[in-house]
Amino acid sequence: MQATNFAPWGIPGLMGAGAGASPFNLPGLPDTGKLGQQVSALGSSLGPALQAFADLKIAPTELARIQAEYLRQAAGLWNSSLSAGAGSAELKGDRRFSSDAWASNPMAGFAAANYLLNARTLMELAEAVQGDEKTKARVRFAVQQWIDAAAPSNFLALNADAQKKALDTKGESLSQGMALLVKDLQQGHVSQTDESVFEVGRNVATTEGAVVFENELFQLIEYKPLTDKVYDKPMLFVPPCINKFYIMDLQPENSLIRYTVEQGHRLFVVSWRNVDESLAGKSWDDYIEDAVIRAVRVVQEISGSPTMNTLGFCVGGTLLATALAVLAARGEQPAASLTMLTSFLDFSATGVLDLFVDETSVRLREMSIGADAPGGPGLLKGKELATTFSFLRPNDLVWNYVVGNYLKGEAPPPFDLLYWNSDGTNLPGPMYCWYLRHTYLEDKLKVPGALTVCGEKVNLGAIECPAFVYASREDHIVPWDSAYLNTRILKGPLRYVLGASGHIAGVINPPAKKKRNYWKNDDLSGSAQQWLEGATSVPGSWWTEWTDWLNPNGGKLKAAPKSFGNRSHKAIEPAPGRYVKQKAG
Repeated sequence: MQATNFAPWGIPGLMGAGAGASPFNLPGLPDTGKLGQQVSALGSSLGPALQAFADLKIAPTELARIQAEYLRQAAGLWNSSLSAGAGSAELKGDRRFSSDAWASNPMAGFAAANYLLNARTLMELAEAVQGDEKTKARVRFAVQQWIDAAAPSNFLALNADAQKKALDTKGESLSQGMALLVKDLQQGHVSQTDESVFEVGRNVATTEGAVVFENELFQLIEYKPLTDKVYDKPMLFVPPCINKFYIMDLQPENSLIRYTVEQGHRLFVVSWRNVDESLAGKSWDDYIEDAVIRAVRVVQEISGSPTMNTLGFCVGGTLLATALAVLAARGEQPAASLTMLTSFLDFSATGVLDLFVDETSVRLREMSIGADAPGGPGLLKGKELATTFSFLRPNDLVWNYVVGNYLKGEAPPPFDLLYWNSDGTNLPGPMYCWYLRHTYLEDKLKVPGALTVCGEKVNLGAIECPAFVYASREDHIVPWDSAYLNTRILKGPLRYVLGASGHIAGVINPPAKKKRNYWKNDDLSGSAQQWLEGATSVPGSWWTEWTDWLNPNGGKLKAAPKSFGNRSHKAIEPAPGRYVKQKAG
């Protein structure tokens, strides 16, 4: 059996053409725009990739077994459909079909049960495909995307819940759903929350501070001390440049920024510029030298301290560690400590994102938006990134809202985290392409001396400070066992902590809410699985574990400063500043 041929450059944003131009498309569909026009320039390099997918096969005996089992279950399903309530237990186990409306509607219930059977069979076929593991994983991902999109709950003609609501509201839900659809088409993305409720600086990102430095890539925010005394060594946060920094300052009660200031740290935070076409040519080196290293210099100049505690979140951690390695090559060790939150340094096992990174997909990106693109450097648009990450969890972050918004006419409720999630950022093409090639594709960042950044050979092992490495157990963007590999690269004293939940919810877990748990184990000598087997589960937030580790690295306590910045770096504007309010075009 030959597999259906699908676009090998994969999902939008991160991996290639995809559906980035419209969040209402599925990932994997080829783009007929600028990138599609560049495909011919690759010549024969696409041939092997396409042929690899055309040659997919399933062993005849396994195919016959799956077909026979499907026919057996299909016959049983048909026979049981004649009995009242047959199959309702299976429907109740899937939240898309769990309401009484599905069970009480024989036609809808049968459609849902038949869909679940077909979905299981398709995934069995995907599992049975012969080929290397990466190719098989790509097939599984593509099949799962199609399965999720084809669910009867996604269609008004088949969704018993939506039909019942339409009858109960005398069609009002359909009218409201159409209005929500038109609104989302106009704004260019599926609404996940009521975005009109939130405003950056008014009810999110409200911790008091001031911008004390800015250049074309970032603003540096200093936060007002909340204690009479502060630690002698300041603190610098480097958030991800693919998102906005206020994920760490959503509300006062769940703000990692406010919590850090409350512990007595003089805190500075990088707020990245939401780049436009004027900055499309910026490179990875620019982000290291003119942003992270520049932020380090400004913190040193304002605080008077040659060393500081540092924290990097997601790709911010990768940027921060690279910058510290560049400085180490120049004979400098400005970090008193390094905290890495859900960050990669070792890219050998990057989870689902790795499935669609290969030489062809990276070359497509380089030829469309990279430094040597025929039309000049371009931007990776924030909408592409948002669509990419949403389709990593399509039932939760796409189809759930399609059904609720458009089929049921239910406007999503206000939720600060989802507001942040929809507030995307653009990236310069050359910077993004360098990152994609040298980390995800070639995994060279961890190899001492393999990469040259800002004129220096990068050796992450030359960073001498203690490091706190945090991972989230259910993280689908930075798998926890991949983050554990950072402990093999950093050479200073190490602490590794594993939190519950995912990439964001695991990190933003304030102690006051007394939610979730985390795992700790001082023995880092074994594999990630061995570490977990020997780890102790601790109830509550990992934040207290982190500050207990961090505070001794802060130095002596001294009187808190009375004003922002210094004579050379005066306050420019109140936090959160202009840059974070810029929307991705």
